[in-house]
Amino acid sequence: MNVIHISAECYPIAKVGGLADVVGSLPKYQENAGVKASVLMPFYNNRFTQKNEFKTIATAEVSLGEKTYAYQVLALKKNSLAVEVIFIDIPELLFKEYVYSEDDTERFTAFQIAALDWILSLKDKPSIIHCHDHHTGLIPFMLQECYKYKALNQIPTVLSIHNAQYQGWFSHEFIHYLPAFDISRNGLLDWNGAINPLAAGIKCAWRVTTVSESYMKELQKDANGLELLLSHEKDKCVGILNGIDTSVWNPETDDMLTKNYTSNNVQTGKTANKKWLCKEFGFSLSKPLFSFIGRLVYEKSADLLPEVIDSILTEKNCSILILGSGNKVLEQQLEALKSKHKSNYNKCIGYNEELSHRIYAGSDFLLMPSRIEPCGLNQLYAMQYGTIPIVHSTGGLKDTVTDVKHGGFGFRFDHVSVENCLKTIQRAITYYEEVPNLKNIRKTMMHIDHSWDASAKKYNDLYKSLKTN
Repeated sequence: MNVIHISAECYPIAKVGGLADVVGSLPKYQENAGVKASVLMPFYNNRFTQKNEFKTIATAEVSLGEKTYAYQVLALKKNSLAVEVIFIDIPELLFKEYVYSEDDTERFTAFQIAALDWILSLKDKPSIIHCHDHHTGLIPFMLQECYKYKALNQIPTVLSIHNAQYQGWFSHEFIHYLPAFDISRNGLLDWNGAINPLAAGIKCAWRVTTVSESYMKELQKDANGLELLLSHEKDKCVGILNGIDTSVWNPETDDMLTKNYTSNNVQTGKTANKKWLCKEFGFSLSKPLFSFIGRLVYEKSADLLPEVIDSILTEKNCSILILGSGNKVLEQQLEALKSKHKSNYNKCIGYNEELSHRIYAGSDFLLMPSRIEPCGLNQLYAMQYGTIPIVHSTGGLKDTVTDVKHGGFGFRFDHVSVENCLKTIQRAITYYEEVPNLKNIRKTMMHIDHSWDASAKKYNDLYKSLKTN
């Protein structure tokens, strides 16, 4: 079986969020399970493409309405990655320092057309085309409806929804960007009066997956306008929980850490990494350290952080560290807190991969009060490193974190509010003082298998069912 994953992101090439981690890991684990898997993605002007050398395997032109763009299909001259990655290089549109921008309609529509044109040229066609999020949501429609891809329309398509809040909407006035099709079928593109790539993908893909079972159920009640569509298509939808790449996220082998450790020496290992964080950010080693890693946006409940941080540090003896970026007003509010809480609060605006690994290893608790969290990977990374997650009971957080009150290994609250965040943090501080329990809970978390092995098998089984139908 030959599977091509088509995505806007793939770690370590281009990462904005969890999509990159999934696309960078799942194909590798599928290969280990005997399925040939590769990734097809845009060619960006970033650190990865600047540091590596590429070879051209095809050249062509892609039409976007009346405009035509030359493009190349590239591959690494020396592949240092675990799977084959193919790049679509459209210099005028895709070769930018950013992944997403205001002109994404043109950029990703052209990318999808070029991707299918290249697949059409292949002698050995893929067995499955696996699309990820709205940036590739037009592909199932084009395979099914566009005349030029008739030779490909028997290839099963799978669409994975990593976050339904972003759908790629654009006006029907740009319908001419797509290759020719029977215009009477344009209803497959429409949702609420606009072309909606995610909706089109849901309608036309052979199967639709989400990144956790709970998120699939939640989408039928809250999907940013797609609730009725997902309810209607529920028979072809399935939730498959994400995993993590344990070759990258492993405290025993992680070369970004101050000290490596296993569950057997978790206390000394975490203490060494916490010492580094405390020295770097001016904290006391004796206080429990709470950290937040992620985008500073509404979906992550980051708007609650300033009040939560100010309240808890005024009353409780702990430290808090923030790593992330997003809303500029929120960034300013978090910066302003430094002068008030000099010895037990700090923040790093932006994203730093090495620092994130050290935070997972050195923190005592990870804050994830997300309003929306389709799967969540941060809580899985945290548990892998023996760091206790504090989460809102939603999506994948609900599926992966069981509260200590019920014999579990984390702290959960049911409704997003400043008050509930504070109460749960206070519970965690009390628990921190019970050292034997803290040691045991860390060991328990680190023994849980969150690798991609089980999830990759579920995807492979899903593919096989499509090929036998």
